[in-house]
Amino acid sequence: MGTLKTIRVVLWTLVAVAAVGATWLWYANRPTEIAVAGAPYGAGDYQLVTHTGETVDDTIFVGQPSAVFFGFTHCPDVCPTTMGDMQHWFAELGDEGRDLRGFFVSVDPERDTPEVLGEYVSWVSDRITGLTGEPAEIEKAAAAWGVHAEQVPLDEGGYTVNHTASVFLLDENGEFFGTIAYGENPETALGKLRRLVSG
Repeated sequence: MGTLKTIRVVLWTLVAVAAVGATWLWYANRPTEIAVAGAPYGAGDYQLVTHTGETVDDTIFVGQPSAVFFGFTHCPDVCPTTMGDMQHWFAELGDEGRDLRGFFVSVDPERDTPEVLGEYVSWVSDRITGLTGEPAEIEKAAAAWGVHAEQVPLDEGGYTVNHTASVFLLDENGEFFGTIAYGENPETALGKLRRLVSG
């Protein structure tokens, strides 16, 4: 009986750990707010700056199917992995995805200047636009998109940023088409993108 009880405790512990992990993945990938009804997804009164120094507003996300990701260049894992995914998506879609645009919106404007963003996105594709701006404008943009972003101090000094890890998909009218979760099956992600660009 002692052995069975031990096994039962171990199994329930594993279930609890799995539940915590699933909850974290849901939290990291969820939008925190719902877009304004009747307006393009992420519409709001904010101004951003592209990696080439151009000032833009929310209309930059309208006019072409788009994959939009909020991240930061000092990110150790999620962001470079997602940029690598985007590079793969563009390559796999080929001419089929010629109208698809990518956007990398910084949630760390203090460190992510246009120049820094330009270097960061340039290794992925010239079809990805890096976006940054004043901290207050980034906050407004994140709120409009329902994106969670929070600075977290590091023990060794400095900080990291916890943020929503989903890639948002918009159609050419800026309407919400869906999301690609961090770590989603590559074929499933490509299927979503093919439906997006064929619309």
